[in-house]
Amino acid sequence: MSRTEEYLERIETEMGASWLPHIYRERILKMRTRAYQFPALSKQAQPQIQHTLLGIELKVGRHRMLCPDLATARYLAVFARAGSKAVAVPYDITTVSAIADELESSWHRMLLLADEISKDANTAFSIRLRRQLVGKVNAEIARAGAGRAVPEFKKSTKQNIGPQKGTRSTN
Repeated sequence: MSRTEEYLERIETEMGASWLPHIYRERILKMRTRAYQFPALSKQAQPQIQHTLLGIELKVGRHRMLCPDLATARYLAVFARAGSKAVAVPYDITTVSAIADELESSWHRMLLLADEISKDANTAFSIRLRRQLVGKVNAEIARAGAGRAVPEFKKSTKQNIGPQKGTRSTN
């Protein structure tokens, strides 16, 4: 096991339940979600959230992605930073803001741990550690999958409400 791999394992262990792929697998994918495909994004481009006359956009490189709200733009920006090609987006918009907060905190904490661990190493090693850390996050998210393109809905709308007031039961 190389020194970099040891550090990656150490970061993942220290993150515990706040490890970004863990949050994605255990919280997001267990909800009702829809799949979101990113366009082909360049690896060096950093996501920017822009407020335009048409609404909120997530700009990554030359690509602009219209988002329904700021929380969704923040949510997608985390995965764009990781270089994901497709992710699951919670269908319930009331949960997206809290999850986006958690994902952003996880992302920044992960990078701070990488910087702390590699503070005594040379710059080239620190850059390689960060790159491999982001690659590991991206690979785990890709392995978990983006879920269904369209969320599953209950097909039965029949309600069993029992006898109505004013009617007689036949029992």
